[in-house]
Amino acid sequence: MKISREIKTGIIVIGGILLFLMGFSYLKSTSLFDNSKTFYAEYQNVGGLQSGTPITINGYTVGKVQEIKFKDNSGKLVVSFSVNNDIEFSKNSKAELFDTGIIGGKGIQIIPVFDDAPMAESGQTLISSTKPGLTELVQQNLTPLQNKIEGAVTNADSLLINVNQVLDTRTKEDLRQSISGLNNLVKSFQASANSLNGLLAQNKEQLEGSINNINNITDNFSKLSDSIANAGLPKAIRSMESTLANLDAMLAKMEQGNGSMGKLMNDEELYENLANSSRELELLLQDFRLNPKRYVNVSVFGKKQIDYELPENDPAQTLDQ
Repeated sequence: MKISREIKTGIIVIGGILLFLMGFSYLKSTSLFDNSKTFYAEYQNVGGLQSGTPITINGYTVGKVQEIKFKDNSGKLVVSFSVNNDIEFSKNSKAELFDTGIIGGKGIQIIPVFDDAPMAESGQTLISSTKPGLTELVQQNLTPLQNKIEGAVTNADSLLINVNQVLDTRTKEDLRQSISGLNNLVKSFQASANSLNGLLAQNKEQLEGSINNINNITDNFSKLSDSIANAGLPKAIRSMESTLANLDAMLAKMEQGNGSMGKLMNDEELYENLANSSRELELLLQDFRLNPKRYVNVSVFGKKQIDYELPENDPAQTLDQ
């Protein structure tokens, strides 16, 4: 059967139209025979979301982004996306915008909600949310640190300005002179250290001999301490400490007036009586020595006892006065 030129031309035109439609739909990431459901979500910033980006649920691709356009003069963006017909979820489910990688890229994942609410139908607008990406989290955490660093830099600038104001020409010159003097002092210390090293090197043998003598003295003291310890000196010291403690206790009792010595030390009346008795005894012994006839009168032949006459200068009277 011979096909006419007009039929061939019509077939070519129709094929070209079909190829154009298929290519256009491919570029828009849509299918000519797509019967999926279409949903909408509104975002303030889509972060570079592109048409054809997969729509996922729990990481499984269930659709793709179809179109992104401005809603109105408020600046909000409306994203339309398709979802397979066999996927059902509640109209309370969320369409969350998230980062697909560390470097960049945005995607939409549906967080399904299975409750008693009606299922989402094609043409409805889902609840939208945005999940902060790694870059946003880093920026949020770095912002306070950046403010602190800026404040520290500002304070450092102020400090440097104040230092420059304090360090005028005269002060800088004084500071240079002080540093120069410090360098000279360090050099002097270094020279002294070198001299000391030379002195030590010259007297090395004498120093070694002195150190050996000190070691011998230390050994002798160690042996002496061992000998003292073996001789029972610690025991004697402990006994002396016990004796001193008893003596302290006895003296404390005496100070408090306990015992004969305590009463003698603290009783003034007894002390006065003893003083008076001692004084009277002294007078009696003195009178007995000077005037024995007053107390002893011996008559050998039975003579009459002669009455004692008190001398004019009686020592007892002198002592009594």
